[in-house]
Amino acid sequence: MSNKKSTEKNSHPATPPLETLEIGGAVYSTRLTSKFMNRKLWMKPDEKRIEAIIPGTIQKIMVGEGDEVASGTPLLILEAMKMRNEVLAPFTGVVLKILVSEGDMVPKSHLLVEMA
Repeated sequence: MSNKKSTEKNSHPATPPLETLEIGGAVYSTRLTSKFMNRKLWMKPDEKRIEAIIPGTIQKIMVGEGDEVASGTPLLILEAMKMRNEVLAPFTGVVLKILVSEGDMVPKSHLLVEMA
């Protein structure tokens, strides 16, 4: 006979309950992990604050502060990995402030332009 104590199954953390999750109209039953429950919640971006979606270099600025622009108007060109990405106005409005200069290297999420 062994002198080892038997391990009880109750020493494991409780299994999380099943949750209902809807994605694209489909309903799923799943267990949500603590990592998922503690994630940073998504927030809708402010369309008046135009940020870099990728790191890169500002190649050309095509508008000036105070310019009225239509939706879809190119504001600047952001080069990343040898690709030139046109950053377009998301809505018809006025360019309030340009926060970068040509040749600037910007990280992801860097504020480029403010509009109203």
